[in-house]
Amino acid sequence: PLIIIGALFFIFGFITWLSSVLIPYLQIACELNNFQSYLVAFAFYISYFVMAVPSGWLLKFTGFKKGMSIGLLAVAAGSLIFVPAAIYRSYPVFLFGLFIQGAGLAILQTASNPYVTILGPIDSAARRISIMGICNGIAGILAPAILGAVVLDNADNIKDQLLSLTDSEKAAVLNELAGKVIVPYLVITGMLLLLSLWVYRSGLPEIDESALETETDGTDIGEKASVFQFPQLLFGVLTLFVYTGVEVIAGNTIISYGAFLGIPLSTAKFFTSFTLVGMLIGYLIGIVCIPRFVSQRDALKCSAGLGILFGLSALFTEGVTSVVFIALLGLANSLIWPSVWPLAIDGLGKFTKIGSSLLVMAISGAAVIPLFYGWLADRLDAQQAYWLVIPCYLIVGWYAAFGYRFGAKMKGVHRS
Repeated sequence: PLIIIGALFFIFGFITWLSSVLIPYLQIACELNNFQSYLVAFAFYISYFVMAVPSGWLLKFTGFKKGMSIGLLAVAAGSLIFVPAAIYRSYPVFLFGLFIQGAGLAILQTASNPYVTILGPIDSAARRISIMGICNGIAGILAPAILGAVVLDNADNIKDQLLSLTDSEKAAVLNELAGKVIVPYLVITGMLLLLSLWVYRSGLPEIDESALETETDGTDIGEKASVFQFPQLLFGVLTLFVYTGVEVIAGNTIISYGAFLGIPLSTAKFFTSFTLVGMLIGYLIGIVCIPRFVSQRDALKCSAGLGILFGLSALFTEGVTSVVFIALLGLANSLIWPSVWPLAIDGLGKFTKIGSSLLVMAISGAAVIPLFYGWLADRLDAQQAYWLVIPCYLIVGWYAAFGYRFGAKMKGVHRS
């Protein structure tokens, strides 16, 4: 089962981190400002808000395996939409394709994250999710490097060339640039269709949600009438909302930030991969150290502290050094997602699937917060806009130190 889920996490990473290249690419091809270009992240991640709860309902009827297969088909459909978007160089159609991709991933995330959490002891769930994160991170390193090599090839010369062209000449150059995504996304569509068939025909075991009602920490789940009666879950949703925002900022803005600092796009297009390398290192640390040497909550505290440290360092340094600190945010971010999930759904019992839906809905933070970053970058500059990440990491630290503990006290249960 973990091999199949690992393949799905690879797909999450590959599709998700393509956005880091699509933002500067579409900014050129569709002639966008910073705010408009970050609508790429908005369109992709807002679908998690729209689809998270419907995904939970869908899984109740289909089960995990069929639901994952349906999610892959939806991602394939979204990828296929890139073909007419490129032919007509239509930014709204690109955004629609990204929304459909995100909707499919929302179904996959709603199914796969609780699946990994439930497959073993709750106190080592962060370790299992970290293993999945390695699959995600490897894909995240490969995706921007591969797509960037195709669509951002000669991008610096194209930007300079556009300044001296007539309107008709400029349209011809931009149409040619837009067409570069057609073949890559046709290949992605075909691979997703094959993977959907593989998952559907696999022997992936189903998990009986009713069995989870007895796997609690002593809380009488029968007394709970609503998922909203679990404070540790609600605070977890808030934490993941701000976390996904800073994760996407670290990965999706670093290429444009490098260009802002005067680094050629031919070099900057690899910067997202450096952020993902930092995340991979963090996942490896989590696999080795959780729960043997540090608890999930302590890992979360360390992640928040590193995020604040690296964020401030990026703000008060210059040039390549500042870019390095943005890349290091990947290290700070790596253990937040795998630590929050088990803390937030622990003890939910029969409410696990709907609770997971709410946590997946929190991924919409990646739609809102990077868009705000783009708005600040247009009004201040690309570096000063990074002040936005500091309060987000403070919220993550609050959840690790107090928020989850408060939720436990509300339930009358002490948690280590």
